[in-house]
Amino acid sequence: MDRSDVRARFAAAVAVLGLLVTACSPAASPPPATQAPAATPAAAKPAATTAPVATTAPAAAAPTAAPTQAPAKPAATTGPSAALHVSYSNLIADNLPEWMAYESGVFKQNGLDVTLDNIASSTGIPALLSGQVQIAHLGGSETLSASAEGGDLVIVAITGPVYPFVFMAQPSIATVQDLKGKKIGVSNPGSSSDIATRVMLSKVGLDPEKDVSIVAVGSLQNRTAALLSGAIDGGLAQPPDQLALEDKGLHVIYDLAAQKLPSVGDSIVVQRSWLNSNKEVLQRYVDSIVQATALSKKNKEQSIPVLAKYLKNDDQRALGVTYDFFVGTVTPDYPVVEPEYFADAVEQLGTTNDKIKTFDLKSMLDNEFVQSAMTRKVGP
Repeated sequence: MDRSDVRARFAAAVAVLGLLVTACSPAASPPPATQAPAATPAAAKPAATTAPVATTAPAAAAPTAAPTQAPAKPAATTGPSAALHVSYSNLIADNLPEWMAYESGVFKQNGLDVTLDNIASSTGIPALLSGQVQIAHLGGSETLSASAEGGDLVIVAITGPVYPFVFMAQPSIATVQDLKGKKIGVSNPGSSSDIATRVMLSKVGLDPEKDVSIVAVGSLQNRTAALLSGAIDGGLAQPPDQLALEDKGLHVIYDLAAQKLPSVGDSIVVQRSWLNSNKEVLQRYVDSIVQATALSKKNKEQSIPVLAKYLKNDDQRALGVTYDFFVGTVTPDYPVVEPEYFADAVEQLGTTNDKIKTFDLKSMLDNEFVQSAMTRKVGP
């Protein structure tokens, strides 16, 4: 065998050996994936005032408690994040659902970037009709009056379906019959407090137009201040203001809340044109309200700091009573809209406005969004 054949056979052997070594060696592992940095939760957006009529809601940059995971129920979060300007008309605890949805992060979990403003009931309807806000929590009676006059508004939920009031009077007034000839305060003509006051007076046999003098004082806060100063003889109240009034010697002479009479208190109201263009966003908002209601009913410890913040009250006794009263007896699990809730409003407002008597209530009511939440069991 010549030298060239030896070299050829040696090269072939080396090649075969190399193949065997490669086949027996373990495969190289791919480099470990680099983990993306954890997302930092966005800071809660401070409530902003965008017009003179709005009173800025308590700043939300520092949450009252660590956000609690929303109930693990399906919500309609199918679209992109949506910015909403939302108003509420009074510092009353029947607004806890929207406060809780904001403070606990439920709105953000449902893709809503919400700015909350406290806009007094007298200017809440104009703010909604002008487009300053997209969603308003308002009294149903005020909404009825505006709709009868041509405002194309829709009530999609009623979070205050019963009267949440007691009637309080000065120490010198022992019974409701002693109210004859006295001054009684309400927020505004046609407001929820005005309707409730007239209903209460009629029930006890007093004529609201002849037997008493009804004075519009502008807001719940003004009514409480007028009771404390003695500027009015009586007026409606609810916790926590009720406790503060009792501490100053005023007392309850009629308990409207205990009768659980249907009413149209706090309602979620939108313009029809906005509803038609934003149904998916509105569904997410209603879902959020239902989820936040369920969260507040299961978590009193988290709810109390939220009430303290928005009511500007650090009296734990008063806050506990307020929570028990509104969460336990006023706020429904699902805020359905029923025409029967408007019976008192139609009767009282119709005495001075014939348009109310002939107005088609059903044209103003839409249960579609609450019904969807119920079907999907977004709440309890």
